[in-house]
Amino acid sequence: MTTRVPMMNLYDETCFECSKLITKKYSTSFSLGIRTFDKSFRYPIYAIYGFVRYADEIVDTFHGYDQQQLINSFEEETFKAIEERISTNPVIHSFQQVVNQFEIDHELIRAFLRSMEMDLHNKAYDEDSYQTYIYGSAEVIGMMCLRVFTNDDIQYQALVPKARSLGAAFQKINFLRDVKADYTERGRSYFPGVDFNNFTEHDKLAIEAEIKHDFDEAFEGIKCLPAGTRLGVYIAYIYYLQLFKKISYTPANVILQKRIRVSDLCKMSLYIKAVLQQKLNVI
Repeated sequence: MTTRVPMMNLYDETCFECSKLITKKYSTSFSLGIRTFDKSFRYPIYAIYGFVRYADEIVDTFHGYDQQQLINSFEEETFKAIEERISTNPVIHSFQQVVNQFEIDHELIRAFLRSMEMDLHNKAYDEDSYQTYIYGSAEVIGMMCLRVFTNDDIQYQALVPKARSLGAAFQKINFLRDVKADYTERGRSYFPGVDFNNFTEHDKLAIEAEIKHDFDEAFEGIKCLPAGTRLGVYIAYIYYLQLFKKISYTPANVILQKRIRVSDLCKMSLYIKAVLQQKLNVI
């Protein structure tokens, strides 16, 4: 036992570093925000991001393979690891540590995985399935992160609706940003009642009004987050807000033709602005 503990510490750290690498490779927006967290929050959030990113890869990227079997195996290994507190898969190992340390509700994980599975079978969504998908694919991720941010149950419950709103806003913006890939390449249409063969400005404005409401709700929650996490979440918020503004200024027909993005230079400018705002106690 005297030699096992330091070796396990090395393994644990290596697994968290794998999740950190995944975050940096896949998302500039989130990785820059996480860098501003107090150190104790960084590894847990990297672990959550790495887990949800790789589950998403199964349904969005692993074409030509048995994706249903892959997502089933991923789920089985996840809950086995949570129970046994160990996995030889570094992404799942780091995630199970966070789940066990912060007592993340297993139903949040199941809801997330069910939404990933929906992408294998659903091509169009009605209002009920849309809300189910948004909850599982995005809102529960905000709730997992919130559980890491606060160990105060009263504060957690008070901020859950705001965390859900932020996750929902991010996901709906992703839907608009990725319409070309989702609809033309994967045949998916997430927004209920919207015909992307005849996507109008009226359709786009209705979606944008929904997103703005989510953003407004979320910002009130960000202001109440613990100091060690507030700036990082705010950075992700303003990155997505800038993307939302660009999408809002883009005609509906153009949204269908290309992916709208925020340049790295713009992201760095927003990052510096957010840091200054924190120093001035504006956030």
